Amino acid sequence: MDNRENKVQVSHLTKQFGDLLVLNDISFNVKKGEFLCIVGPTGCGKTTFLNSLTKLYQPTKGEILINGEVVDLKKHNIAYIFQEYSTMPWLTVEENVRFGLDIKHIDRSISDKKVEEYLDIVGLTKYRKYYPDQLSASMLQRVVIARAFATEPEVLLMDEPYGQLDIDLRFKLEDELLHLWQRNKTTVIFITHNIEEAVYLGERILVLTNKPTSIKQEIINDLPRPRDIASPDFIQLRNEVTDLI
Repeated sequence: MDNRENKVQVSHLTKQFGDLLVLNDISFNVKKGEFLCIVGPTGCGKTTFLNSLTKLYQPTKGEILINGEVVDLKKHNIAYIFQEYSTMPWLTVEENVRFGLDIKHIDRSISDKKVEEYLDIVGLTKYRKYYPDQLSASMLQRVVIARAFATEPEVLLMDEPYGQLDIDLRFKLEDELLHLWQRNKTTVIFITHNIEEAVYLGERILVLTNKPTSIKQEIINDLPRPRDIASPDFIQLRNEVTDLI
């Protein structure tokens, strides 16, 4: 029994573009501090959901609440990590990590400590003066993760952030992400088409249908951590999710 309070409440979310119905009456809650993974067929509307949550898209019907209030980016601290690398090429690693703190007008003495802390956590302290074009793919994604967590968001949205990385780098970054999530108790909504990744990361998995998209099934993932991708229980759950898609 999960007694955590609801952080995000999605009620009858529907999104239509002209005659195209993308999201069809979607309802679910996300608990405070939960790591929720959302999987589904390519092009089913996973990103449209995240864009609705951040108000990039206005829902056609329904509502999304954070702490019982309609999402308001001026009030709610939400961070978004995209599939594409979103570092700013004209800023150093250090300046990229500081960027979100500056946007929120965090006091410089506090932001200095946060930048130092998160550069250290993601192992980029000695690369602080490098520019993005001097970094590897995994280092670029570490910069983005450090920037997101440095603002200590209430809700962190991640849209297939490791889709372009090879499997070894992906597992390493997933472990770093889990460490930060457990450390900060952040509420994470993680979109992926990679079923193994969803089973490795999530406390709960929502499986979506093809368009018009609805929730096909919710799966509680209580496999112990650290998770062993070769264990029979892991493989069984992965196969269960695969069969649903």
